[in-house]
Amino acid sequence: MSEITTPVSPSAVPASVGHRGRGAVALSVSRYVLALFLGFSGIAKLIAHESAIESFDRMGWSHGAMYVIGGLETAGAVALLIPVLAGVAAIAFCGLLAGASVVQLTLLDPPNAVMPAALIVVMALIARDRREGTAALVARVRRGA
Repeated sequence: MSEITTPVSPSAVPASVGHRGRGAVALSVSRYVLALFLGFSGIAKLIAHESAIESFDRMGWSHGAMYVIGGLETAGAVALLIPVLAGVAAIAFCGLLAGASVVQLTLLDPPNAVMPAALIVVMALIARDRREGTAALVARVRRGA
């Protein structure tokens, strides 16, 4: 049984197939899922859903803090969906999720600190995947464009 293989140049592969592979697809799907999840979480805080109010009351934090965090989560979720902003949003979410993990450990339910910590790993991977776009955005901002 003989097989004849013809090498394929990278330019012959359509861009829709993607040269980055399954990892890039998984990160894109993760980006959309996390944007949805964090967007709903942020909106729950912005509309003062009773579960959000209860959590902030348990922590002893003001409703103003709830609105600020909800606004940050919602803005970050939208930014995750915009390719040029996705890397910056992922970096910002690493900080927000680190804070959420610390709050879970110290003020709420320590076993629940695992979830934001795990999401930090995914956000770091998204930020790494989007690093070229982030660098271009930073260069554009520095030029004043």
